Amino acid sequence: MSTPIGAVRAAPDGAPEGAGTAPPRRVVRSSRRAGARSVRGDRTLLALTGLVLLAAGTLAALLGYGVFGAGRAARPLLDPLIVDALRTQQQLWRWVAIASGVVLLVLGLWWAARSLRPERRPDLLLETGPDATLRITAGALAEAVADRAAALPGVGRARARMVGSPGSPALRLIVWVTDEADVAEVCRRVETEVVAEARDSLGLAHLAVAVRLELDSVTHPPRVA
Repeated sequence: MSTPIGAVRAAPDGAPEGAGTAPPRRVVRSSRRAGARSVRGDRTLLALTGLVLLAAGTLAALLGYGVFGAGRAARPLLDPLIVDALRTQQQLWRWVAIASGVVLLVLGLWWAARSLRPERRPDLLLETGPDATLRITAGALAEAVADRAAALPGVGRARARMVGSPGSPALRLIVWVTDEADVAEVCRRVETEVVAEARDSLGLAHLAVAVRLELDSVTHPPRVA
């Protein structure tokens, strides 16, 4: 169960937090980014590639079925003038085909590397000055948040990860609850204590947080009759 909670605490002036007002759209989008890695770029590239291939296949099918004329359907797909031009400049077009293949290979490798690269874990700059710079690493912050969440009653263990960018950080938190835990109370304390402390310590007005609850598997000793 994944619940974005940390960045949806905005309310109009004078209204209590969570008083039935819808959170700002920008804050909701941030919480969604905290919940999962964005695949919008990959989906866009796949959609464009699919549309181009679909258009080419549809055009070839229409030519074959004679939509553009029976005479055109009986002729080869490539116009004879184009075939003659290819034959007269075979060396040139061979190099063009090789260069096109190399470009497609490079683009494919770049796409694969971009899709498989690990997510960024941003370090946060808390204070900077002429003599010193105060920076907190993503690992240290995630470990502190996980330790704070694991200390809550009803929580067996916890794991946290910082994602996003230094200018727009996000926090992912996995909490394993025990069988006797009050899940509603755990969620309330995670939001009001763990998330609030992390946000206040970093000096952030909004911190996108996604919390996932899991049931902690505890091995019980066998009963002896």
